Amino acid sequence: MDLIFALVLGTATPGGGFPLYGDAFAAMVNAQEPKLRIEPRNTKGSTENVALLEANQVDLALVLGEIASAALAKPDTGLRIITAMYASPGVLMVKGDSPYRSLADLRGKPVVLGASASGITQLGRTVFSSLDIDIKPILLDKVADGPAMFTDGRAEAVWGAGVGWPAFVALAKSGGRFIGPSDADIQTILKKNASLQRVTLPAKSYPGQDGAIPSVGSWSYVLAKPALPEAAAYLLARAIHRAESPLAARLEQARETTMANTIAAAPRSELIHPGVRRYLAEAGLR
Repeated sequence: MDLIFALVLGTATPGGGFPLYGDAFAAMVNAQEPKLRIEPRNTKGSTENVALLEANQVDLALVLGEIASAALAKPDTGLRIITAMYASPGVLMVKGDSPYRSLADLRGKPVVLGASASGITQLGRTVFSSLDIDIKPILLDKVADGPAMFTDGRAEAVWGAGVGWPAFVALAKSGGRFIGPSDADIQTILKKNASLQRVTLPAKSYPGQDGAIPSVGSWSYVLAKPALPEAAAYLLARAIHRAESPLAARLEQARETTMANTIAAAPRSELIHPGVRRYLAEAGLR
């Protein structure tokens, strides 16, 4: 069957969770729909992805919660939701034998926040600033550089978010320990940031992480450029719905990538792409 839509999917810098997710997402969706061909492309992350989408320079892009919420809240936004990806609870990793037990213990310490344009980095800035905790932020050109800085002592902690984040997988295996915000911290952060919500990192998301970690975060999305045709969005929605099980089997953090979660997570139903809404109606999902 002839290819109809060749779509570029903006992800983030190599070594982070978005490229990992983008590769799996593209492979699974492509396998379900011969009229689509999604090509993942590395970018600087969520902030750049929004700009690329608004300029119609990529067709689709992965955008982390806070940045997606801000972009979708613009009165004149042309961006539309294709699917919800997953909720991203922000957490901090320290060495297992370190004395740090709370976020406040990192005051004045060097902390890897991530790539400057990353939504995960923005979430970290929001969390620490909301709690009036002044850290020494380390910003990266490549997310993959973070673990080495943590291991060799240049950083006391690494900030990240969500299930299956590659840096955390490696560091947890070497004895890293997670710190999340306290309940009082969470209440303070949520009072100051309406776009965030209480989310939890499930137990056993990483090696050695036996208990669930309450935190704050928001839903990340696959967003579409303003000019994405309705027919392309319809095919995407159908393929994503069909790919839910194989995508979840391939990538643990993709278990939340469902059309049901897309309906529940969207701030307003009209922010879901019209082509996706048409598929949801035909499939009896809304």
